[in-house]
Amino acid sequence: MKCVILAGGLGTRLSEETNVIPKPMIQIGSKPILWHIMKHYYHYDIDEFYLALGYKSDIIKRYFHDIYSLDGSITVDLKSNQLIERSRNNEKWVVHLEETGLNTMTGGRLKRLEPFLKTDKKPFCLTYGDGVCDINIKQVVDFHKKKGKIATVTAVRPPARFGEIKFNSDGTINSFIEKPQVGEGWINGGFFVFEPEIFDYITDDTSILESQVLEALAKEKQLVAYTHDGFWQCMDTLRDKRLLEQLWNENKAPWKTW
Repeated sequence: MKCVILAGGLGTRLSEETNVIPKPMIQIGSKPILWHIMKHYYHYDIDEFYLALGYKSDIIKRYFHDIYSLDGSITVDLKSNQLIERSRNNEKWVVHLEETGLNTMTGGRLKRLEPFLKTDKKPFCLTYGDGVCDINIKQVVDFHKKKGKIATVTAVRPPARFGEIKFNSDGTINSFIEKPQVGEGWINGGFFVFEPEIFDYITDDTSILESQVLEALAKEKQLVAYTHDGFWQCMDTLRDKRLLEQLWNENKAPWKTW
């Protein structure tokens, strides 16, 4: 099965980092968040990826080029002008790095990949290059196939930014919950499964996946939600990045399924 990762946005809300590198290349631990996302998908036997590139795409290309060229142990024999590869630690992935335009919208980026995804007439996964989750991808795919619709979106309830306090009029606290899961308001968690028919709903580079394509599918009853109550975290701000890094460094990263 194939997976599309939208990795071309400007990431303006995390400008402290994205002025230098594209958002998917921001590191959690010693690896880009993009690597974390791909490792999670590979855990569920998805090994072919289409990266929809745009902003600072050369940095993402260079990363994968360097993995191919430099990962593992090598010997440089300057006497004989030879580079000897002694071992390889490469991931067992096929990665297609596709230029989809600097200012292309999310739906438009997907539309540019139509020639690669529509011909085999099989469903494919799609996610963003800035969020991690402990979701069971196989269960999402099975759910999608069972429902028989064009699109499945993962619905999540993000953690609250602050603790929740419930108290009486006299100030007596009834309950204190530190950063609870949001009780209502399911949101788009960004882990999708699509049928190739989705391309019929995308017109051009200006198409927005979320506010145009998915809304149209919902009106036609062709969009279903897989609800996920587990861990989910996007990386929109420097605070989010620091949270993810802390979890990783403390060996408490829920998304580390491999």
